[in-house]
Amino acid sequence: LNPSENMIIAVICIIVVLLIIILWAVFTNNSLIAKKNRVKQCRSGICVVLKQRNDLIPNLVASVKAYMGHENEILIRIADLRSRASNATESEQIKSGTEMSSLLSRLNVAVEDYPELRRTSSSFIFRSRSRTWRMSCRQSGRTYNAAATDYNNYIEMFPSSIIASWRKHEQQELIEFPESEIKEVKVGELFK
Repeated sequence: LNPSENMIIAVICIIVVLLIIILWAVFTNNSLIAKKNRVKQCRSGICVVLKQRNDLIPNLVASVKAYMGHENEILIRIADLRSRASNATESEQIKSGTEMSSLLSRLNVAVEDYPELRRTSSSFIFRSRSRTWRMSCRQSGRTYNAAATDYNNYIEMFPSSIIASWRKHEQQELIEFPESEIKEVKVGELFK
């Protein structure tokens, strides 16, 4: 091969390598964007479940208030958390949502002491939906944490970390359920 042919082959090789690097960078950037959007979607799913629960809380408070005197403190705290959640950021909504879940489970236990209230349809519906909400919140939290972990791994792992740092992608916090949400409820302590 003559020198001009060698030069053409070298230029073609350089162009091919540059093209491969550009395609890899585009693919990696698009993957980062897709993973980030998945995290946002999962976080939004948690907020939707919390909003549904918050929208039905006034009905719960109205139906339970007539029967329960000493649980009034729980009802006041639930109403306060609900009102603050309407103007809160997603992170604040999720944090207040875990506290509200704890209060609602305490209220659900307290409802068991009122047979008349247990028989009312609104109470039955509340208890049924309360279990569904808790399960939905936990499932949404697990889904969010899986998406956030996948995204965080992609940000940290080489070679995608190069594009992630260049495009200023930031790690997402995982949702941690407080110990009070995980441990077994001791019914006797709730009435002290």
